[in-house]
Amino acid sequence: MAQELTAEIRSRLLAFQRAEITEHHVYRRLAAALPANENRRVLEKIAADELAHAHVWAGYTGTTAAPRGWVVAFYYWLGRLLGFTFAIKLMERGEEAAEQGYRHLATAVPEATRIAGEEDEHEKALIGMLDEERLQYTGSMVLGLNDALVELTGALAGFTLALQNTRLIALSGLITGVAAALSMAASSYLSTRAETGTHKNPLKASVYTGVAYLCTVALLITPYLVLQNYYLCLASTLGIAVAIIAAFNYYICVARDLSFRHRFLEMAGLSFAVAAFTFLLGFVMRKLLGVDV
Repeated sequence: MAQELTAEIRSRLLAFQRAEITEHHVYRRLAAALPANENRRVLEKIAADELAHAHVWAGYTGTTAAPRGWVVAFYYWLGRLLGFTFAIKLMERGEEAAEQGYRHLATAVPEATRIAGEEDEHEKALIGMLDEERLQYTGSMVLGLNDALVELTGALAGFTLALQNTRLIALSGLITGVAAALSMAASSYLSTRAETGTHKNPLKASVYTGVAYLCTVALLITPYLVLQNYYLCLASTLGIAVAIIAAFNYYICVARDLSFRHRFLEMAGLSFAVAAFTFLLGFVMRKLLGVDV
Protein backbone atom coordinates (compact mmCIF):
# COMPACT_ATOMS: atom_id res chain seq x y z
CA MET A 1 0.00 0.00 0.00
CA ALA A 2 2.79 2.39 0.89
CA GLN A 3 4.40 1.81 -2.52
CA GLU A 4 1.32 3.27 -4.29
CA LEU A 5 1.69 6.59 -2.54
CA THR A 6 3.50 9.51 -4.06
CA ALA A 7 6.41 10.97 -2.12
CA GLU A 8 4.35 14.08 -1.33
CA ILE A 9 1.36 12.14 0.05
CA ARG A 10 3.61 9.83 2.07
CA SER A 11 5.38 12.86 3.57
CA ARG A 12 2.04 14.37 4.59
CA LEU A 13 0.87 11.08 6.07
CA LEU A 14 4.06 10.82 8.10
CA ALA A 15 3.38 14.31 9.49
CA PHE A 16 -0.18 13.30 10.39
CA GLN A 17 1.07 10.07 11.95
CA ARG A 18 3.59 11.91 14.09
CA ALA A 19 0.97 14.47 15.17
CA GLU A 20 -1.46 11.72 16.18
CA ILE A 21 1.11 9.78 18.21
CA THR A 22 2.24 13.02 19.88
CA GLU A 23 -1.35 13.84 20.88
CA HIS A 24 -1.80 10.27 22.11
CA HIS A 25 1.09 10.77 24.53
CA VAL A 26 -0.22 14.18 25.64
CA TYR A 27 -3.65 12.75 26.50
CA ARG A 28 -2.15 9.67 28.12
CA ARG A 29 0.18 11.68 30.38
CA LEU A 30 -2.56 14.12 31.38
CA ALA A 31 -4.91 11.21 32.15
CA ALA A 32 -2.27 9.53 34.29
CA ALA A 33 -1.98 12.70 36.39
CA LEU A 34 -5.70 12.63 37.28
CA PRO A 35 -7.48 10.55 39.90
CA ALA A 36 -9.66 7.66 38.72
CA ASN A 37 -12.77 9.61 37.69
CA GLU A 38 -14.81 10.51 34.60
CA ASN A 39 -12.29 13.08 33.39
CA ARG A 40 -9.56 10.45 33.39
CA ARG A 41 -11.77 7.98 31.51
CA VAL A 42 -12.54 10.57 28.82
CA LEU A 43 -8.87 11.46 28.33
CA GLU A 44 -7.91 7.78 28.13
CA LYS A 45 -10.60 7.25 25.47
CA ILE A 46 -9.29 10.15 23.40
CA ALA A 47 -5.71 8.88 23.81
CA ALA A 48 -6.82 5.47 22.49
CA ASP A 49 -8.51 7.12 19.49
CA GLU A 50 -5.37 9.08 18.67
CA LEU A 51 -3.28 5.91 18.86
CA ALA A 52 -5.73 4.12 16.56
CA HIS A 53 -5.43 6.97 14.04
CA ALA A 54 -1.64 6.77 14.19
CA HIS A 55 -1.83 3.02 13.46
CA VAL A 56 -4.00 3.72 10.40
CA TRP A 57 -1.40 6.11 9.00
CA ALA A 58 1.36 3.63 9.85
CA GLY A 59 -0.40 1.11 7.60
CA TYR A 60 0.12 3.49 4.70
CA THR A 61 3.57 4.81 5.52
CA GLY A 62 5.01 1.48 6.57
CA THR A 63 7.04 3.09 9.36
CA THR A 64 6.83 4.00 13.04
CA ALA A 65 6.73 7.69 13.94
CA ALA A 66 8.17 8.99 17.23
CA PRO A 67 6.24 11.62 19.20
CA ARG A 68 7.55 15.17 19.46
CA GLY A 69 8.93 15.08 22.98
CA TRP A 70 8.99 18.83 23.52
CA VAL A 71 5.34 19.15 22.43
CA VAL A 72 4.30 16.40 24.83
CA ALA A 73 6.22 18.06 27.68
CA PHE A 74 4.85 21.52 26.83
CA TYR A 75 1.17 20.54 26.87
CA TYR A 76 1.62 18.25 29.86
CA TRP A 77 3.09 20.98 32.05
CA LEU A 78 0.68 23.55 30.63
CA GLY A 79 -2.12 21.23 31.72
CA ARG A 80 -0.63 20.81 35.19
CA LEU A 81 -0.21 24.57 35.64
CA LEU A 82 -3.30 26.01 33.93
CA GLY A 83 -5.64 23.02 33.85
CA PHE A 84 -6.00 20.11 31.45
CA THR A 85 -9.09 21.64 29.78
CA PHE A 86 -7.14 24.72 28.68
CA ALA A 87 -4.16 22.66 27.46
CA ILE A 88 -6.34 20.25 25.48
CA LYS A 89 -8.51 22.91 23.87
CA LEU A 90 -5.44 24.95 22.94
CA MET A 91 -3.94 21.85 21.31
CA GLU A 92 -7.20 21.05 19.53
CA ARG A 93 -7.27 24.55 18.03
CA GLY A 94 -4.16 23.61 16.07
CA GLU A 95 -5.86 20.56 14.57
CA GLU A 96 -8.24 22.45 12.27
CA ALA A 97 -5.63 22.63 9.50
CA ALA A 98 -4.90 18.92 9.95
CA GLU A 99 -8.59 18.06 9.56
CA GLN A 100 -8.70 19.97 6.27
CA GLY A 101 -5.57 18.13 5.18
CA TYR A 102 -7.23 14.78 5.91
CA ARG A 103 -10.15 15.63 3.63
CA HIS A 104 -7.82 16.67 0.80
CA LEU A 105 -6.29 13.18 0.93
CA ALA A 106 -9.64 11.37 0.78
CA THR A 107 -9.17 10.23 -2.82
CA ALA A 108 -5.78 8.61 -2.25
CA VAL A 109 -6.47 7.50 1.33
CA PRO A 110 -10.10 6.42 1.93
CA GLU A 111 -9.71 6.34 5.75
CA ALA A 112 -8.88 10.06 5.78
CA THR A 113 -12.55 11.06 5.61
CA ARG A 114 -13.48 8.86 8.57
CA ILE A 115 -10.58 10.11 10.68
CA ALA A 116 -11.39 13.72 9.84
CA GLY A 117 -14.96 13.14 10.98
CA GLU A 118 -13.82 11.62 14.25
CA GLU A 119 -11.41 14.48 14.87
CA ASP A 120 -14.13 17.02 14.14
CA GLU A 121 -17.06 15.50 16.02
CA HIS A 122 -16.25 12.55 18.24
CA GLU A 123 -13.29 14.05 20.06
CA LYS A 124 -14.96 17.44 20.47
CA ALA A 125 -17.97 15.70 21.99
CA LEU A 126 -15.69 13.87 24.41
CA ILE A 127 -13.83 17.06 25.30
CA GLY A 128 -17.21 18.68 26.01
CA MET A 129 -17.73 16.04 28.72
CA LEU A 130 -14.70 17.21 30.70
CA ASP A 131 -15.61 18.83 34.00
CA GLU A 132 -12.64 20.55 35.64
CA GLU A 133 -13.13 22.02 39.09
CA ARG A 134 -11.22 25.25 38.50
CA LEU A 135 -13.50 26.10 35.55
CA GLN A 136 -16.55 25.75 37.79
CA TYR A 137 -15.18 28.71 39.71
CA THR A 138 -14.35 30.99 36.76
CA GLY A 139 -17.16 33.28 37.87
CA SER A 140 -15.42 33.71 41.22
CA MET A 141 -12.07 34.36 39.51
CA VAL A 142 -13.66 36.88 37.13
CA LEU A 143 -15.28 38.61 40.11
CA GLY A 144 -11.98 38.96 41.97
CA LEU A 145 -9.89 39.85 38.94
CA ASN A 146 -12.31 42.32 37.40
CA ASP A 147 -13.07 44.04 40.68
CA ALA A 148 -9.36 44.39 41.48
CA LEU A 149 -8.59 45.78 38.04
CA VAL A 150 -11.43 48.30 38.11
CA GLU A 151 -11.00 49.40 41.74
CA LEU A 152 -7.23 49.38 42.03
CA THR A 153 -6.35 50.92 38.67
CA GLY A 154 -8.82 53.66 39.55
CA ALA A 155 -7.48 54.05 43.08
CA LEU A 156 -3.83 54.11 41.96
CA ALA A 157 -4.62 56.66 39.27
CA GLY A 158 -6.30 58.88 41.85
CA PHE A 159 -3.49 58.40 44.40
CA THR A 160 -0.90 59.22 41.73
CA LEU A 161 -2.28 62.73 41.19
CA ALA A 162 -3.26 63.32 44.80
CA LEU A 163 -0.11 62.07 46.56
CA GLN A 164 2.65 62.23 43.92
CA ASN A 165 4.90 60.00 46.02
CA THR A 166 5.54 56.43 44.87
CA ARG A 167 5.97 54.99 48.40
CA LEU A 168 2.82 56.63 49.72
CA ILE A 169 0.92 55.54 46.63
CA ALA A 170 2.16 51.94 47.05
CA LEU A 171 1.25 51.93 50.76
CA SER A 172 -2.21 53.38 50.12
CA GLY A 173 -2.82 51.00 47.24
CA LEU A 174 -1.67 47.98 49.26
CA ILE A 175 -3.92 48.80 52.21
CA THR A 176 -6.85 49.47 49.89
CA GLY A 177 -6.20 46.31 47.88
CA VAL A 178 -5.82 43.90 50.81
CA ALA A 179 -8.92 45.28 52.54
CA ALA A 180 -10.92 45.04 49.33
CA ALA A 181 -9.66 41.48 48.67
CA LEU A 182 -10.84 40.31 52.09
CA SER A 183 -14.15 42.07 51.58
CA MET A 184 -14.65 40.49 48.16
CA ALA A 185 -13.72 37.03 49.45
CA ALA A 186 -16.26 37.34 52.26
CA SER A 187 -18.94 38.59 49.84
CA SER A 188 -18.22 35.70 47.47
CA TYR A 189 -18.57 33.21 50.35
CA LEU A 190 -21.92 34.65 51.43
CA SER A 191 -23.33 34.97 47.90
CA THR A 192 -22.32 31.42 46.94
CA ARG A 193 -23.77 30.06 50.17
CA ALA A 194 -27.05 31.87 49.49
CA GLU A 195 -27.34 30.45 45.94
CA THR A 196 -29.80 27.62 45.46
CA GLY A 197 -29.19 24.71 43.09
CA THR A 198 -25.41 25.23 42.95
CA HIS A 199 -22.77 22.58 43.62
CA LYS A 200 -20.02 25.13 44.26
CA ASN A 201 -18.29 25.12 47.62
CA PRO A 202 -18.66 28.59 49.26
CA LEU A 203 -15.21 28.38 50.86
CA LYS A 204 -13.52 27.47 47.56
CA ALA A 205 -15.42 30.25 45.78
CA SER A 206 -14.19 32.78 48.33
CA VAL A 207 -10.60 31.51 48.04
CA TYR A 208 -10.65 31.76 44.23
CA THR A 209 -12.06 35.30 44.47
CA GLY A 210 -9.62 36.45 47.15
CA VAL A 211 -6.52 34.92 45.54
CA ALA A 212 -7.37 36.39 42.13
CA TYR A 213 -7.83 39.79 43.77
CA LEU A 214 -4.59 39.64 45.79
CA CYS A 215 -2.50 38.48 42.82
CA THR A 216 -3.85 41.36 40.76
CA VAL A 217 -3.12 43.83 43.58
CA ALA A 218 0.49 42.61 43.85
CA LEU A 219 1.09 42.96 40.11
CA LEU A 220 -0.49 46.42 39.83
CA ILE A 221 1.41 47.87 42.79
CA THR A 222 4.82 46.49 41.77
CA PRO A 223 5.80 49.49 39.54
CA TYR A 224 5.37 51.85 42.50
CA LEU A 225 7.84 49.75 44.50
CA VAL A 226 10.60 49.59 41.89
CA LEU A 227 10.30 52.90 39.95
CA GLN A 228 10.66 56.51 41.09
CA ASN A 229 8.68 58.54 38.54
CA TYR A 230 5.02 58.27 39.56
CA TYR A 231 3.74 59.00 36.03
CA LEU A 232 5.90 56.18 34.68
CA CYS A 233 4.59 53.98 37.50
CA LEU A 234 1.00 54.73 36.48
CA ALA A 235 1.74 54.01 32.82
CA SER A 236 3.43 50.72 33.81
CA THR A 237 0.47 49.77 36.00
CA LEU A 238 -1.97 50.40 33.17
CA GLY A 239 0.23 48.32 30.86
CA ILE A 240 0.24 45.48 33.41
CA ALA A 241 -3.54 45.78 33.68
CA VAL A 242 -3.89 45.34 29.90
CA ALA A 243 -1.59 42.31 30.01
CA ILE A 244 -3.59 40.75 32.87
CA ILE A 245 -6.88 41.36 31.06
CA ALA A 246 -5.53 39.90 27.81
CA ALA A 247 -3.98 36.82 29.47
CA PHE A 248 -6.96 36.00 31.65
CA ASN A 249 -9.52 36.51 28.90
CA TYR A 250 -7.48 34.39 26.50
CA TYR A 251 -7.41 31.61 29.11
CA ILE A 252 -11.17 31.79 29.71
CA CYS A 253 -12.02 32.08 26.01
CA VAL A 254 -9.93 29.04 25.07
CA ALA A 255 -11.22 26.93 27.97
CA ARG A 256 -14.84 27.99 27.46
CA ASP A 257 -14.87 28.38 23.64
CA LEU A 258 -15.82 32.06 23.85
CA SER A 259 -15.04 35.13 21.75
CA PHE A 260 -11.84 36.85 22.93
CA ARG A 261 -12.17 40.28 21.28
CA HIS A 262 -15.52 41.31 22.79
CA ARG A 263 -14.64 40.21 26.33
CA PHE A 264 -11.19 41.84 26.21
CA LEU A 265 -12.46 45.19 24.93
CA GLU A 266 -15.31 45.26 27.45
CA MET A 267 -13.09 44.54 30.45
CA ALA A 268 -10.27 46.84 29.32
CA GLY A 269 -12.66 49.67 28.47
CA LEU A 270 -14.30 49.50 31.90
CA SER A 271 -10.99 49.47 33.78
CA PHE A 272 -9.51 52.38 31.82
CA ALA A 273 -12.70 54.47 32.05
CA VAL A 274 -12.65 54.21 35.84
CA ALA A 275 -8.90 54.92 35.93
CA ALA A 276 -9.32 58.05 33.79
CA PHE A 277 -12.17 59.33 35.96
CA THR A 278 -10.31 58.83 39.25
CA PHE A 279 -7.12 60.31 37.76
CA LEU A 280 -9.03 63.54 37.08
CA LEU A 281 -10.77 63.29 40.44
CA GLY A 282 -7.42 63.09 42.22
CA PHE A 283 -6.23 66.20 40.36
CA VAL A 284 -9.41 68.14 41.23
CA MET A 285 -9.37 67.10 44.91
CA ARG A 286 -5.71 68.07 45.22
CA LYS A 287 -6.44 71.56 43.88
CA LEU A 288 -9.68 72.08 45.85
CA LEU A 289 -8.26 70.91 49.16
CA GLY A 290 -4.85 72.46 48.65
CA VAL A 291 -3.04 69.24 49.49
CA ASP A 292 0.73 69.34 49.02
CA VAL A 293 2.49 66.06 49.90
